[in-house]
Amino acid sequence: MAGAIAFVDIHCHILPGLDDGAVNLGVSLAMAEMAVADGIGIIVATPHQLGNYARNRGETVRAYVARFQRELDQRDIPLQVLPGADIRIEPDMIRGLQTGDVVSLADRRRHVLLELPHELYLPLDGLLGALRAAGMVGILSHPERNQGILREPQVVEGLVANGCLMQVTAGSLVGSFGPEIQAFSEWLLQEGLVHFLATDAHGTTSRRPLMSRAYQRAAELLGPQRAEEVCCLNPAAVARGGEISQGPRSTPEVSGGWFRRRRAC
Repeated sequence: MAGAIAFVDIHCHILPGLDDGAVNLGVSLAMAEMAVADGIGIIVATPHQLGNYARNRGETVRAYVARFQRELDQRDIPLQVLPGADIRIEPDMIRGLQTGDVVSLADRRRHVLLELPHELYLPLDGLLGALRAAGMVGILSHPERNQGILREPQVVEGLVANGCLMQVTAGSLVGSFGPEIQAFSEWLLQEGLVHFLATDAHGTTSRRPLMSRAYQRAAELLGPQRAEEVCCLNPAAVARGGEISQGPRSTPEVSGGWFRRRRAC
């Protein structure tokens, strides 16, 4: 745990039956109990929207969140759940965000969780500019697991320079997706290119709602202050629609080893 501040998870597929996450209420409740036991106090529920999940309308997501929060409260599970979405990038998503049919993180119409296709990287400059013009900020989910970004990791720096924030999966940092993705996640973190760690949890087995090990690893790499920023303070700012700390950038001499090895391959 990060002192008295609970972890805030801005990417979690905890709502029952809406996507490839929790399959029913029992799994959702088990995920909630697991999250609380690990020190998570707030979860932004982020079912998939658009793409293959166009059926998940904004009003549906909000209704599921309200219903699930009542279930938690009735069982005295001390977890706050807020509406959000893991949004597949599509041309009309800005309009959906403006009308509320596509759900921003914590429903604040400020921060937007963006999902790329797993296999490739798509240029985001135009979308980031459109979001900025609408008063919103893009957060790219799990860039460390995108195959296109793994092939061209330098694109992350350009995205951050263009105002995009980065959310790395907690499991990536502790080796759940293999050593290459773990090493890339550590490099991104040491370079100051990570603004959030989040669980991207889908259940209670392989992709679980756990943050504490990733927090500990971040603290080992960068110290407890930066670990608290990416696990607690920055996510809490998203939950209230506030501003995000960009954090310091490291010099290549300090943390460029992974990138140099990658370019040499």
